[in-house]
Amino acid sequence: MTHKAKKIVIIAEKAIENGVAKIIEAESSAGWTAVGAGCKGSRGMRPKDRPGVSDAFANVKLEVICGDVEMAERIADKVASTYFESCSGIICLKDVDILRPHKFV
Repeated sequence: MTHKAKKIVIIAEKAIENGVAKIIEAESSAGWTAVGAGCKGSRGMRPKDRPGVSDAFANVKLEVICGDVEMAERIADKVASTYFESCSGIICLKDVDILRPHKFV
């Protein structure tokens, strides 16, 4: 049987990944997933597999499943207010159906 939850998708500069992860963990989310992301937006294009000396200018996509809307909104608001005035990034919240809801408290 499935249960309703919220999924947060954050696409941002890799340089802020650790800070975003700390915000997620501070809100008692069960966990998160991060993968490299290629992007094109208002600030230009950043290919996922761009060769370079450093990945400091790379992007990352973090995904979080939250058991309730309030937790998802707190995480999204905190990430946006902390980082997105000076760093590029987007956040979207989606309704999802999950199994094993006890994993997302």
